[in-house]
Amino acid sequence: MLDFDEIRRLLPQSHPFLFVDRVLDLVPYESIVCLKNVSGGEPYFAGHFPQVAVMPGALMMEACAQASILLFRMSAPGEAMLSGDSDEVFVVGTSRSRFIRPVVPGDSVRIQVDVERMFKKAAMVKAVASVDAEPVLKASLSFARVDAASLQRGAGRQRRPGSARARRGGAA
Repeated sequence: MLDFDEIRRLLPQSHPFLFVDRVLDLVPYESIVCLKNVSGGEPYFAGHFPQVAVMPGALMMEACAQASILLFRMSAPGEAMLSGDSDEVFVVGTSRSRFIRPVVPGDSVRIQVDVERMFKKAAMVKAVASVDAEPVLKASLSFARVDAASLQRGAGRQRRPGSARARRGGAA
């Protein structure tokens, strides 16, 4: 359905932080199925248990997040949750995350993301990553569309007038 070059154009991440190789199936607004082929040459294996290579759980969660962003962007380009001038889609929460077994070099990880709820500027999804039809990760993720400029250090932050730092004249 989508190859790696098309995925690179849709995701804000770049190499070596891309964790989706192909999109296998898409039901707009409902679900997406993606594939991540895990190679022994992945850069994180050098430091994540050099004697026993295991894909870090945080990167497996990132693969699920990237699959989710692809679902949002492919469902209806230009609509609420899916685009914005300076907006980006960020994971704002995870719950019920469960790592069931390690992912190792040679594994092909199938990532299934199903929308639980979608709002104008937010969404909640359920993700299941599996290898050989056996789940390796299950998680619920929450996303929000955020103005990227507001994420700059100190942007939009103000001290409460009664806070100790504000009383001392500390910077915001």
